[in-house]
Amino acid sequence: MDNKKKIEVCFTPAVFNCFSHPDAIVIVVDVLRATSAICNAFMNGVSNIIPVETIEEALEYKSKGYLVAAERDGFVLDFADFGNSPFNFTRERVEGKTIVYSTTNGTQAIKMASECHQVAVGAYLNLTALSDWAINKNRDIIILCAGWKNRFSLEDSLLAGAITEKILGHNNFYTMCDSAIAALDLWSVAKTDLLSYIEKAAQRSRLRTNGLDDVIEYCHSIDLTSIVPIYSDKILLGITESISTC
Repeated sequence: MDNKKKIEVCFTPAVFNCFSHPDAIVIVVDVLRATSAICNAFMNGVSNIIPVETIEEALEYKSKGYLVAAERDGFVLDFADFGNSPFNFTRERVEGKTIVYSTTNGTQAIKMASECHQVAVGAYLNLTALSDWAINKNRDIIILCAGWKNRFSLEDSLLAGAITEKILGHNNFYTMCDSAIAALDLWSVAKTDLLSYIEKAAQRSRLRTNGLDDVIEYCHSIDLTSIVPIYSDKILLGITESISTC
């Protein structure tokens, strides 16, 4: 493929070792709700976010006086200041602050991806800016779906398809990855009525059962921000990407 760069989709962290290579950039997606919440936090002026994998790490930061957002299975942990709903990350709460963040799936995926060249956080909220950022890096791209406890998730795979579509619109990228093709096919079916399609997702049902589904429409809102959260030196920082008009 000459000098073209490839794009691949990893549907679950359980098989990330089959995709990972040190020169690639990784886009982590966890639509419902971790990466959507991260993007919303930067939209509302958070200074930076420290993602941690374990409850023990989150507790340690809490003991040092940090503001902690932490959940497991959607429920706020008893010591946490708030959970991982995007609506928790209001400007009044987060502007200018450092937030420690631990979730069931998303923060573990971010840490796992850190072995690669660079890691970005993706959501529908920053879809175009994220895709432009990735294209401009001119490196192989892996989209890592956080999934649900190492299982396939429909909502993350759909977003992976949307990102893949945008990046393959640039002639410097190609794919020979069946999971990328599958994600594209899913997205082509769903994109005309995304909210109706997402009703099929297991995570949508989990959130409804637990009374946590007020964020569904917001998490599927496209291009509300040009901020791309980047993981560097164990923290997430927000950069603003110029969005192409092509």
